[in-house]
Amino acid sequence: MLEALNRFFATLGGWCFDHRLVAGGLCLAVVAAAVGLAGTARIDNSYEAFFALDDPVYLAYQRYRDDFGSDEVSYILYEAPGTRYGAFDLDVMRRIADLTEALEAEVPFVYEVTSLANAELVLGVGGGIEIRSLWDVPPRDQAQLLQARDLFLAKPLYVGSLLSRDGRTGAIVVEMDRASTDPLEEIRLDPDGGDGMGNLYPQVSSEKIEEILARPEYEGIRFYHSGDVPLNTAYNRIIERESTFLSLLSSAAIGAMLAFFFRSLLGVVGPIVIVQASVMLSIALISLLGWKLDMMFGAAPNLLTAVGVAHAVHILSEFRGLHAELGDRREALVRTLDRVGTPCLLTSVTTAAGFLALAVSPVKAIAHMAFYTAGGVLAAFALSVVLLPVLLSFGKRRPKRAAQAQEILRARGGARIRDGLAAIARFDVRHRVSIAAGFGIVFLLSGVGIARLEVDSNWLEDFSDAVPLKHDTLHIDSVMGGMSNLVYLFDAGEDGAILEPEALSEIERVHQAALEHDFLVRKGQSIGDVLKDLNQAFHEGDPDTLVLPETRRLAAQYLLLYESSGGEEAGEWISHDRSRANLELRLRIAEMSHTARLAEDLDHVLADAPPDLEVQMTGIGALWLELLDYLTISQIRSFLLAFGVIAVLMCLVFRSLPLGLVSMVPNLSPVVLVLGAMGWLGIPLDYSKVTIASVAIGIAVDDTIHLLSRYHREFQACGSYREALSRALGDVGRALLITSAALVLGFLMFTASVLDSQASYGILLAATIVAALLADFLLMPALILIFEPFGPEGARSAPAEREAA
Repeated sequence: MLEALNRFFATLGGWCFDHRLVAGGLCLAVVAAAVGLAGTARIDNSYEAFFALDDPVYLAYQRYRDDFGSDEVSYILYEAPGTRYGAFDLDVMRRIADLTEALEAEVPFVYEVTSLANAELVLGVGGGIEIRSLWDVPPRDQAQLLQARDLFLAKPLYVGSLLSRDGRTGAIVVEMDRASTDPLEEIRLDPDGGDGMGNLYPQVSSEKIEEILARPEYEGIRFYHSGDVPLNTAYNRIIERESTFLSLLSSAAIGAMLAFFFRSLLGVVGPIVIVQASVMLSIALISLLGWKLDMMFGAAPNLLTAVGVAHAVHILSEFRGLHAELGDRREALVRTLDRVGTPCLLTSVTTAAGFLALAVSPVKAIAHMAFYTAGGVLAAFALSVVLLPVLLSFGKRRPKRAAQAQEILRARGGARIRDGLAAIARFDVRHRVSIAAGFGIVFLLSGVGIARLEVDSNWLEDFSDAVPLKHDTLHIDSVMGGMSNLVYLFDAGEDGAILEPEALSEIERVHQAALEHDFLVRKGQSIGDVLKDLNQAFHEGDPDTLVLPETRRLAAQYLLLYESSGGEEAGEWISHDRSRANLELRLRIAEMSHTARLAEDLDHVLADAPPDLEVQMTGIGALWLELLDYLTISQIRSFLLAFGVIAVLMCLVFRSLPLGLVSMVPNLSPVVLVLGAMGWLGIPLDYSKVTIASVAIGIAVDDTIHLLSRYHREFQACGSYREALSRALGDVGRALLITSAALVLGFLMFTASVLDSQASYGILLAATIVAALLADFLLMPALILIFEPFGPEGARSAPAEREAA
């Protein structure tokens, strides 16, 4: 089979030379069509990109939203430095009242804006209640405003949300009637304005808020703006800006390294053209399948860069040496594809098969990535063996004079690379057992590191300290209630039943149990807080009456009177039919593992809940928790499946079980080493790094197959393991070295990102490539020299003997 494939690729090389215009025209037509389709692709960084529409957790979140609306907010903390009374300075409060009205009137997709100026104050009046806001009858002077401050500080519902405990810092909560999970057609500002970020929620909302806050009438007030809306906007904008910038920077670094080694324009342009074209073809496939560019797509260009550059470098490196040696361009192309076409095909098929294993993931975005990444890998291969030979076909068919030894040496990388690779081959031969033992020890240490590896996430740590929004968020998180949330939905099953004392007491019991986790839980809010406030108002503010109503009837009467008096905010905590209520826990920014422990502890508390009261965790926090569970499942399932598929393919390709198994050891090495290092260094496995293992094995397979194929071929020709290793490393090793150097430098350019998640991902990818190169230069030769899987020395195949003759 391998011989037949070699002959096919040799024929393909000759055809590309003889019909260069036809082959080149076909490639350009396909790429042009892909670019056109790619232009129709849309970005979707919402949770809908991760969860299937029938996912139980996602459905629960949608049911919660049907009752209580979006839980996404913009949160604006404000301070008035230099004033005596801070947030309750009369001039400051007047301007905050004006700002509140401006935000409600001008911000797109806003549902409600709440500040100290318009928040509901429930006051007891003559045996009843009065509901008014501070600015219904604005305070006449500073003294009257300070009296109002005492009223607010006596309301637990507002302390930690609208004002700080010392009363000097205030906040504005901008609630939205849209969410990041909403369909695209529902988040366009202008229905006919297209799907650019400048026309979509949350960008249009966040940027309008920023524009209003910057107006001169609010000068002197220090604002800190954070929450779901600005954080999602910042992430989307950074990705939009940096996807192009980092791609260009990485391409420039790779190009510089290729220029250093090849010293030719085609040596730089060819690989980059292959990579960019394969990325366009992947995006075109996404458009054809009706999918969107989600957060997982960021891993695809990185892998396609590794595959595309590797194929191009192998072809270019082989061609340069053969052209200098043979002096005939066509014959050099034919022999080049004869030698490297089959290994390129095998690496592409195994890498694509490995990525298709991700299709078993319960995370929709990862399952989609399995298909378009596999398609991009195969596209990169096709372009490498057709378009690149077409580009190489141009030029003089024969040099003006016969190549001399020095020119051949220079074309093959120079004396330093030749001598270095020869030294590595000698080292492998002399120290084969020590190399294998050394890697064994490293594997054991890596295994301990993998056992320490945690699946965790802290979404704020995605941003580097260079992002001002991160500092605003941390400041708000330290002054007020937490910037994350976790919601529990209580369903009593019938109209009005959630007002039963047993149900309200259960909500309060869970609330108090959550507050015991004071490291994480900053504040909780529920319909119970509203009812306690009403009860206290009916008893003329007596602190001892800040308790829940004793009967269902009394609770219903309180709410009826509340609504008839103009109260509206209770609708955030109880459904219209009084059958469901929610408890929102505001959490400090921390790793999701803390939230998971909180949820686990509250599950134990809820085990004693009344049997007729159904309780379900939901909200954005619940989606994050479920996503982390899915990522763990995805990582284990997909890696095991990918490893198994690639192992079977390697055994089939070489028609040898021992050889296939030996080849999988260096393939496994980068995965074990990188994941082990992450465990020892305390780097968690989160959504941005979940593809590390799959990318690592994809890169490792590429290097392994190229070197193993040439090693096997040279052994068939010479019958000596030592001589075959020296020949294979001296030839293919050069391409592996060039590819690895270029990719390491290219991926290290990701450290220029203002997203720490991107920077760390680039470093991990660079480390993966180095680990793969070390495994293929040291471990794989040592194992082959020890186990001799090609057969006894002295054996030579008939085709190899004919070629040698």
